[in-house]
Amino acid sequence: MKFFRLMFTLMLFLAGVLLLIHPLRAQTAAAKPAPALTHITIVDAGTAGKPDVVLIPGMASSRAVWDAEAKLLAPNYRLHLVQLDGFGGAPAGGNAVVAGATSAILPGVVEDLHRYITAVGMHPAMVGHSMGGLIALMLADKYPADVRKMIIVDTLPFYGMVFDPNATVDSISPQGKVIHDQLLAMPDDQFAMMIPVQTASLVMSDDGKKQIAAMSIASDRAVFANSMLEDLETDLRPEMAKIKTPTLLLYPRDASVAPDPTGIDAVYQGAYKSMPNVTLLRIDDSRHFIMYDQPAKMNAAMESFLK
Repeated sequence: MKFFRLMFTLMLFLAGVLLLIHPLRAQTAAAKPAPALTHITIVDAGTAGKPDVVLIPGMASSRAVWDAEAKLLAPNYRLHLVQLDGFGGAPAGGNAVVAGATSAILPGVVEDLHRYITAVGMHPAMVGHSMGGLIALMLADKYPADVRKMIIVDTLPFYGMVFDPNATVDSISPQGKVIHDQLLAMPDDQFAMMIPVQTASLVMSDDGKKQIAAMSIASDRAVFANSMLEDLETDLRPEMAKIKTPTLLLYPRDASVAPDPTGIDAVYQGAYKSMPNVTLLRIDDSRHFIMYDQPAKMNAAMESFLK
């Protein structure tokens, strides 16, 4: 059980927080009709005619994790706020797995984003948190012309690095499958009791802790578990040298966990060392959800990079 708690805590590190979906009201309508999307929904907000910014939340997160950033950016950018189906109380939609099918949530989201970007006719900056950052990297790798800039918030190109620098998909996948199956089998009341305990390691903000716990519980359990496993089994390290999109990586450091930042720095520097055009910025006094723990620092970095 101790091992499971550790693995689950690390798994949740991939996640983003949720608020029940209350999308921002768009100030102007999209210039072009959006295509039908099967894995995500997107709200068009901000100001038409301004540079486009796509914001992607992490695992088990709704687009509402970006509410503060959307309010800040709306006057100067046209925003596209992504919601993955099945997270935060949203219907599972195309992310639901029918009997005998294989889960393919992350590739499906990448294809949806590509269709949307192509149909709307834009060249946006991408902002992604956790699993949302991994999706942004996947998009920039497969469709480099789609992405102008990226801001990646606490994402690793392969999460197995947390367990072992020499980990591979083959070595980490069996453990991921065990966690996946345990998540699906866990009774609702046990899951609801465990989540608040685990989410305390992800955010310092008391309000953030409540939001994370509540919205993680509201997510579709199968989509939650399947997306977690896909994330663990995705290794972009061989692709990093090919991703030339100008990128800002923001990563946190909690001094109560890591008094010496050397180890934290080494993990992220090692993960992104082969990627050209990337700038790393550590945000101290924060955990995984930097937007809740250090919003002023994160927003200043975002605004500066997007200009």
